[in-house]
Amino acid sequence: MARAKSTPDVWMLVSIALILAIGLIMVYSASAVLAFHEFGDRFYYVKRQVLFATLGIGALLFTMNTDYHVWRKWAKVGLIACFALLVMVLIPGVGVVRGGARSWLGISSFGIQPSEFMKLAMILFLAKLLSEKQQMITQFRRGLLPSLTLVGLAFGLIMLQPDLGSGAVMVGASLLLIYIAGARITHLASLALVGAAGLVGLVLAAPYRLNRITGFLDPWSDPLGTGYQIIQSLYAIGPGGLVGLGLGMSRQKFSYLPEPQTDFIFAILSEELGFIGGAAIILLFLILVWRGMRAAISAPDTFGSLLAIGIIGIIGVQVLINIGVVIGAMPVTGITLPLVSYGGSSLTLLLTALGILLNISRYSR
Repeated sequence: MARAKSTPDVWMLVSIALILAIGLIMVYSASAVLAFHEFGDRFYYVKRQVLFATLGIGALLFTMNTDYHVWRKWAKVGLIACFALLVMVLIPGVGVVRGGARSWLGISSFGIQPSEFMKLAMILFLAKLLSEKQQMITQFRRGLLPSLTLVGLAFGLIMLQPDLGSGAVMVGASLLLIYIAGARITHLASLALVGAAGLVGLVLAAPYRLNRITGFLDPWSDPLGTGYQIIQSLYAIGPGGLVGLGLGMSRQKFSYLPEPQTDFIFAILSEELGFIGGAAIILLFLILVWRGMRAAISAPDTFGSLLAIGIIGIIGVQVLINIGVVIGAMPVTGITLPLVSYGGSSLTLLLTALGILLNISRYSR
C-alpha cells in the first residue's frame, strides 16, 4: 500500500476554504432580510450555517486524516443504512414534508436529508464494487446491470419523495464513475435512450414538472407562476453588470426572488459582486474539480481513483445544474450550490466527502 504524504493537495484545500468562506458571507447577505422578517433575527440563517460548517470542517479534518481504504470496509453497511433511511422518510408521521417533498427526517427545524447521505454512500459502494469486478464492467448482465440496478432503485426511492434534483446529481455522478470504470459507451448510450423515455414519463406524470419545463422554455408565458423564479433570477443577474451593486446591496432578496439563500444564491452573488464575482466562484470550482481529477489520476489503486472521480462528480454535476438553473439554461430542479448555499445535510456531507478526496490526494504517486 502506498504511503501517505505529510500534506494533502494545497490547491484543493485552499479552494475549498475560499468557497466555504464566500458561502458564509453570501448566506448572510442573501438571507438577512428574510431572516429578520420571519424570525426577527437577521443572523438566523448564517448562525445555523456556521454551526453546520463547523461540524463539516470537523468531519473534513477527520476524513482527511483517515486512510480512505477504511471506507471500503463500511461501503456495504453504509449503502444498506441509506436505503433504510430512504424508506423511513416515505412513512407518514416519520418523514417531514418541506417545500412539498417528504425528504427530511428530524424534529422541528432540525433534520437530515437521507438523499444527501445516499449520494456519498452510492459512490463509495460503486467504487468498491467496480474496483473489485472491473474486468466484468464491459459485460452488460454481469458487470453493468448490477450497478445500474442499485442506482435505479435509489433514484426511484428519491423520486417518491419527490426530489428530482438530488436524484439527478446521484445518477449523474454514478454514471460518470461507471463510465470511467470501463463501461462500454454503446451500453450506456442505449440505456440513455431508455432513461430519456423514462424522464419524459416522469415529467408527464406530474403536472408541476411539466409546468417547470414550459416555464423554462418560455418563462414570460406565465411570469407570475411557472416562469417567476427564472425571471426574478435574471433580474438579479442582469443589473449586476461587471462589478455588481456592492456586497449587501441586492434588491431581489427583498422577497422578490424565492429561496435567495439556497437554490438561487448564485443570482444574489452575481447581483452584488457582478460578473467578476460570479466568474471568481466558478474559477474556484474549476480549480477544485481540476485538483480532484488530478488526485483520481494519481491515486495508487483503482478504488481510490474511482472514489475520487465519484466525489468530484457530485460537486461538478451539482454546480453545473445549479448555475444552469440560475442563468435560465436549465429547468428549475431545486439543487443548491455546493459549499455556498444554506443547508445543513448538504454542507456537512460535502465537506465529509471532500475530506476523503483530500486524503486520497495524500497518496498520489
